[in-house]
Amino acid sequence: MAGKHRKPGPLTITVRTTGGLVAGAAIIGTAAATAQAAVGAPGGVPAQAKPPAAAAAMNVNAAPTKSQKTPAPHDVPQQMSGKAESASAKPASPAPKAEPKAPTAAQAIKLAESQVGTSEDDNGETKFADWYSSTGRAKETVERDGGSIGEYKDAAWCSMFISWIGDKLGFNDQMGFDAWTVAHAKWFEEQGRWGDKPKPGAIVFYNWGGSKSVDDIEHVGMVVKDNGDGTIKTVEGNTDDSVMDRERSEDQVVGYGYPDYAK
Repeated sequence: MAGKHRKPGPLTITVRTTGGLVAGAAIIGTAAATAQAAVGAPGGVPAQAKPPAAAAAMNVNAAPTKSQKTPAPHDVPQQMSGKAESASAKPASPAPKAEPKAPTAAQAIKLAESQVGTSEDDNGETKFADWYSSTGRAKETVERDGGSIGEYKDAAWCSMFISWIGDKLGFNDQMGFDAWTVAHAKWFEEQGRWGDKPKPGAIVFYNWGGSKSVDDIEHVGMVVKDNGDGTIKTVEGNTDDSVMDRERSEDQVVGYGYPDYAK
């Protein structure tokens, strides 16, 4: 018999280029010559408008060079082009957030295997049950099953272990989120992801007496591989009070839940 397997008992710049304006120098000829006026080109190129994000963070004023004349108070600042004004007035839209990528079955198995050797403490408690007790889901399942949240601390934690893996992968919507093996299996049935074929990463549910009824489920783990000889290799929590690798007969399997892993 592999550890405890029971349902919990009753228990969210404006960029103002003032330095970029240079008054034209009037070049006056002799009194006999026809008066001519020429506007000199600016001594420097006006600073380009920063991208909207940078423009909002700093006010850029281009300093005049020695060859440039500081504009008098009555000089009118050079107007920015319509294109630059538009860029300054309309901040760039934030980049769309990437959707979380689903893990592969291999990634789920690797995470589960990384916990092999984790055991209960002297009080029969684990980090998996402690985590589950801290979640909002624990409140929901206590309302459903009775008892108290504190009772999860030393309750059977095989299903909480699987739920912990799903949480760490950001994958509870595919792996399930429960402390009771029967309810966990029924959730897979309701999702239309229940079957009898062992697949790597599948969630496997057991009854030690060979019953195939979901209501008789006593334990849960994760399939590592199908050995092809009527047995499966698994990684399970709450087996001999630890996370361990196991070899199981398919005769003890009630069924499998299939998370929708990335290919």
